[in-house]
Amino acid sequence: MNYTTAARGYNEARRRGLIDSRPGMGTFVKGKTSTLPLSGSSGFEMTMNLPTEPDLSGLMEQVRHGALNVLGGCDLYGLFRYQDFGGSDLDKEAAQYWLARTIKNTSVDRLLVCPGIHSALVGLLSLLVRGNGVVCTPSLVYPGLKAIAAQLDIPLQPLPGGRDGPAVKAFEDLCKTGTVRALYVNPTLQNPTTWTIPQRRREALADVALRYSVPIIEDDAYAGLAKKNSAAFADLAPEITYYITGLSKCFGAGLRVAYLHAPNKRTCQRLAGAMRALTVMSSPVTNALATEWILNGSADHMLKAIRNEAQARQQIATRVLRNYTFDADPDGFHLWLTLPEGNAWNPANVAAHLRSHGVGAVSSAAFSADNNPPNAIRLCLGGPGRRHQCEEALLQVADILEHPAHLSSVVL
Repeated sequence: MNYTTAARGYNEARRRGLIDSRPGMGTFVKGKTSTLPLSGSSGFEMTMNLPTEPDLSGLMEQVRHGALNVLGGCDLYGLFRYQDFGGSDLDKEAAQYWLARTIKNTSVDRLLVCPGIHSALVGLLSLLVRGNGVVCTPSLVYPGLKAIAAQLDIPLQPLPGGRDGPAVKAFEDLCKTGTVRALYVNPTLQNPTTWTIPQRRREALADVALRYSVPIIEDDAYAGLAKKNSAAFADLAPEITYYITGLSKCFGAGLRVAYLHAPNKRTCQRLAGAMRALTVMSSPVTNALATEWILNGSADHMLKAIRNEAQARQQIATRVLRNYTFDADPDGFHLWLTLPEGNAWNPANVAAHLRSHGVGAVSSAAFSADNNPPNAIRLCLGGPGRRHQCEEALLQVADILEHPAHLSSVVL
């Protein structure tokens, strides 16, 4: 037997509750148990790009205590009432603290608290793209943006590029036509490629956008995970940049809170009006919880724990997939796996085959804005599963790469 077979056997026994592995001591056979299912929950969700869920009882107790402080020490009726869009003064104070890790100069009168990055993007596209015009994006882009653009009937104009981000000349050539209404970038730990746009390319793109007065939508959802960040577009071109970040990738996907920093007070007020028409307001209860967790330090602790867990899982991926080509960032919780060349390696078929074996994966077609998807799939290492489940899922992927004949049994 080779290593892959033995490791899968151990992981399956551990999943079924038959053995218990303890670092430095060994692996032990456990007694009978009737509490762990033998089937029905064996899959490891790699489809949605969920943050890791660190198994730290002390951290969760701190988070729980913060929630009790909010619900036990505030005017609950006040949280149940309608409020102006954009969050309370205290919510904006928390937002300023959170944004300080990625952009230098923030102002309360340019800040909006929104119900998630996705809704902020809907509001921005509705406001910025009126009549004819296109939104420039990388050739591989967040699928949610594709869905929003389709719903609003807004054309996306993919830009050629690579690891350094969208090509500057291609962007400028389009700007010269007068049809570009905005540039969308996901500059840090980009979804799906995991690439981060370097400083010089950011400066060049910002320079073009400034010269042609093209607004920049900076979706920095993953910025909190990166230990070192290049200057944000919001610092390079503050006059035209709408900067968005949130807590869905740094705390939990269910915490639908995003912070949007607008170029100036007037544009912030206009955007608040557009967002109010779309969503009325973000939930005061959710805002209050996020604010409490940021101001009492829980959010910082959670972010550090998520990053540490992501680093551990990336090390597992590096070991299991060491013979194959993939892009990843040590601090991120997804990877971009390049498939071998050949007709047998259709990304959609590979993703379908993995799903039929309980491993979620996303084909490159979901991210392609130019209808020319590369031979790749995205895998998420986060979610509710534990490390051994993550390793088992990655071993399934490695097994398919090693034995492509298995693809002939794909379930469609």
